[in-house]
Amino acid sequence: MSVSPPSTARRSLSLFLLPACASALALLIAPLASAQTTPAPAAASTLAGQASDWLYEGSDIPRDEGWRFGVLPNGLRYAVRNNGVPPGQVSIRVRMDVGSMFESNSERGFAHLLEHLTFRGSLHIPDGETKRIWQRFGVTFGSDSNAQTTPTQTVYQLDLPSVTPTTLDESMKLLSGMVREPRITDAAVTAERGVVLSELREQDGPQKRIADATSAHLFAGQLLGERSPIGTTAALGAASAKSVQAFHDRWYRPDRAVVVMVGDGDPAQFAGLIGKYFGDWKESGPNPAQPDFGKPDPSQPVAKEIVEANQPLALTLAMIRPWKKRIDTVENTRRLYLEYLAQALVNRRLENRARSGGSYLVATVSQDYVSRSADVTSAEIVPLGGWKAALADVRGVIADAVQTPPSQADIDREANEIEAFLRKELENAPNEPGSRLADDMVRAVDIGETVTSPKGQVDMFAAIRASATPQVMLDVSRAIFAAPVTRLVLTTPTPIEGGEKALLAALAAPVTARDDRVAAAKVDFSQLPALGQPGTIASETPLPGLRVQRLEFANGVTALVADNKVEPGKVRVNVRFGSGNRSVAGNSPNLLWTGDYALMASGVGPWGQNELDQATNGRQIQMGFDIDDDAFEMTAESNPADLRDQLRLMATKLAAPRWDASPIERLRVGLLTGFDLNDATPNAVLDRNLRGWLAGGDTRWAPPSRAAIEGLTPAAFRAFWEPRLKSGPIEVQIFGDLESVDYKRLLAESFGALAPRQPLAPPGGQSVAFAQHNAKPFVAYHTGDKGQAAAMIAWPTSGGIDNMRDARAMDVLAAIFNDRLFDRLRAEQGASYGPVVDSHWPTGFEKSGGYLLVGSLLAPKDVNRLYSIADDIAADLVARPVGADELARNAGPIREQVARATTGNLYWMYLLEGATRDPRYIKAAMAIEDDVTNISAADIQRLARQYLVPGRKWSLAVLPKGMTLAQAAALDAGAIGGGK
Repeated sequence: MSVSPPSTARRSLSLFLLPACASALALLIAPLASAQTTPAPAAASTLAGQASDWLYEGSDIPRDEGWRFGVLPNGLRYAVRNNGVPPGQVSIRVRMDVGSMFESNSERGFAHLLEHLTFRGSLHIPDGETKRIWQRFGVTFGSDSNAQTTPTQTVYQLDLPSVTPTTLDESMKLLSGMVREPRITDAAVTAERGVVLSELREQDGPQKRIADATSAHLFAGQLLGERSPIGTTAALGAASAKSVQAFHDRWYRPDRAVVVMVGDGDPAQFAGLIGKYFGDWKESGPNPAQPDFGKPDPSQPVAKEIVEANQPLALTLAMIRPWKKRIDTVENTRRLYLEYLAQALVNRRLENRARSGGSYLVATVSQDYVSRSADVTSAEIVPLGGWKAALADVRGVIADAVQTPPSQADIDREANEIEAFLRKELENAPNEPGSRLADDMVRAVDIGETVTSPKGQVDMFAAIRASATPQVMLDVSRAIFAAPVTRLVLTTPTPIEGGEKALLAALAAPVTARDDRVAAAKVDFSQLPALGQPGTIASETPLPGLRVQRLEFANGVTALVADNKVEPGKVRVNVRFGSGNRSVAGNSPNLLWTGDYALMASGVGPWGQNELDQATNGRQIQMGFDIDDDAFEMTAESNPADLRDQLRLMATKLAAPRWDASPIERLRVGLLTGFDLNDATPNAVLDRNLRGWLAGGDTRWAPPSRAAIEGLTPAAFRAFWEPRLKSGPIEVQIFGDLESVDYKRLLAESFGALAPRQPLAPPGGQSVAFAQHNAKPFVAYHTGDKGQAAAMIAWPTSGGIDNMRDARAMDVLAAIFNDRLFDRLRAEQGASYGPVVDSHWPTGFEKSGGYLLVGSLLAPKDVNRLYSIADDIAADLVARPVGADELARNAGPIREQVARATTGNLYWMYLLEGATRDPRYIKAAMAIEDDVTNISAADIQRLARQYLVPGRKWSLAVLPKGMTLAQAAALDAGAIGGGK
């Protein structure tokens, strides 16, 4: 069974790395099977084949009784399950046991190319019509309907909303035709080859080169080292309809297929449909032999130096063992959990060292079973300064782990985290989306493991935890940090002295064990400073039309509370304070860019990061942070038992923040370490700069310069953030299972006890400008491959809460625009893998800040092509109303997304942000489904005429450094090779 609960150390690291390198509360719909009669085949039980628990063959893992399994006479296996989350949806997965490691040298990339061709046209779907057909069923192409190719499998995904017997039956027919009989013609291969090559071009860059070289080195002598799913330009260029059809006929067979269906319906009905549409599938020839993926080869080189300009120093130390096929048993699960515990123990120590200032910025270990090819324990290290010291220190922590047993207290701390995660999963089981259950089943099949219920996981871990003694953990640590093959990779911007011989010497140097274990400390919530006397409730009113209560305390704090069983055992908390982006004038220097990691990491009251970890160990207490346009936000996903301390911790963060210097310094160094990556690719340039450019250089979205990062100090950090933590207003949202909680008292004792607050809202921060119109595109440059570019166009729109119907209509207009751009730029011309159109309408700024953005990554020669196509689409939307089918195809998926989202608390919390102080938010939230449903072609044309004005348009091109727009336009199709 797969074991991957998150550890505290990894959560904190992911937060850190981000800046360096978004109906009714209890909607009830009767299950499909009971609501309507399904036109299933008469002999469903016969067509469905023989019932079989094939997933659990030879296993003693407790069965998840929600699943039903079967095998058709042709060998196709299936797994079906009822699930009503979200109501009315059925999730379908078709897994084919073929991936990139099943290809020959001349077929590299064929598995992925075939995936594309399958979506282009098939037995029941004319060429290019797949997307339109699914759209008419309310499916969002790319999220609800998608596919994925890995080294070991190809998976086709369909999440079908608001199913009826007719749409479910038709969908199964179409999906079976796609997998069984795709229309593979030379014309289709030519078209999709262009799309795949665009995808390859967009992926290319320093990070991909490093990843490919690292994989080739770690898995030298194995297929995994050379079989990237994207393939090679040579093999893809030589692909023909005949060769791709041969690949399909060889590997796409019923006995290599697994169909999974999970959703709001009768599992017997699902099984019947699988039998109806897959039961007569016949294989073509004998089943080919399973490829030999190979084993780690000790004779291959140990060390590898990868020189990549402008990249930060990075080390990968890998201990590689052969992958072993195991029957998934309780004992196997015990081994997996103990291995995870051993990793968590080491990661805690590595993170402790990094927090206190060490030789590395970040270091983590992980142990993975990779693509049925290798069992790998790896250490990923970002050195500070010298790589030798960082490598030695990490090896020293590992040496300590294999020489000295951990204390039982250390083991218990990590076991508490796993247990809390599993209990959270158990509590959340009634709300587990069917799509995730389907994905989990496919993942289990791919790695040869089973699934069990959340209750089964909790029960098994209780017994496993009891066996985790210091000696047992020492033995496990020795096992996962020992291997017949060791490999070391150094990525460096310039060659190191001595090259790979220096790496070998460092690896051969004697290791000194490092004791970086976290010192135990007595930490409990009584140590937090007092907040004051509990506040009194000044008013208490229900929100009209919603099961939500508004509270206002005498100190001005307001709260929205929804007590419901939408997510049993879960309580979501969102604390909105101050005025967010509006707390800074648009032309003033600021440190908003430092808040994401350092503000929460700088501590609370007497507690730094380690004390916070200890105080919250094994509990559901969190402090996420975000900056909204009109408020700063602290967020948490808690439970009834932990809610009191959750609220107190958040309130104390506002009243008595700590100002540890270490997180600020770590952030500063991290941003400087990754600074040169900011212009390495077109995408990197856009990620860093686009939002600021769109806002006309507004400093709230403009990225910090190197000088600004270098000049960051703890004193400056505190001077900026302290007044914002003290500012108001405060709005608290608490949505969830509150039946056993006196939430009024908890609010009174925490946020109600704070002193009254004043807003911080300078006049210059209450609106957002838009980039000035340019007759010619603004040109920015990247330092990456000459074959990469990006083109963007944007028109200013609006913002605020007054006219949300137009905001929602703009979402539909964007979907229509994107649909047309996709058809012309990708499907017809193969110039782009994923063009994007997005409508941004900020509710936090009145009548400003909004825009419609159109863009794509592409080749330099295609930049003007995007401009021309986008201008044509905009002009047509202005000149002519959209047709009824086009409107329905694009509004329908949005309407379905809204309907699904409104069944959960998180969505309502988002819609009602600010509602305690502005009732317009309540009105807008209640109208959202009607607004989307009633959008007309006249609305779309009116908004196109209002906003898609040529004289207000702003455009951007991101080109290779040194290239002009004229040179880009002059390039012919064969001039770009994709190299440097």
